[in-house]
Amino acid sequence: MIVSLSTVVLLGAAVVLMIHHRALRPGGATVAALFGFCLASTGAAPAINDAIQSLADQLSHIG
Repeated sequence: MIVSLSTVVLLGAAVVLMIHHRALRPGGATVAALFGFCLASTGAAPAINDAIQSLADQLSHIG
């Protein structure tokens, strides 16, 4: 749960910075957000969550 929240905050901050530096226009940000919501409702969501959790577990053992 904490990893999910941290990931959302980190990705949200990245999108805000891209919009601020005009690297990602508002239309592109909207598409990216909609893609994320659509992807979360597909059958791929559990596999993606498992991969992110596995990566976070590996990184926690390094530090």
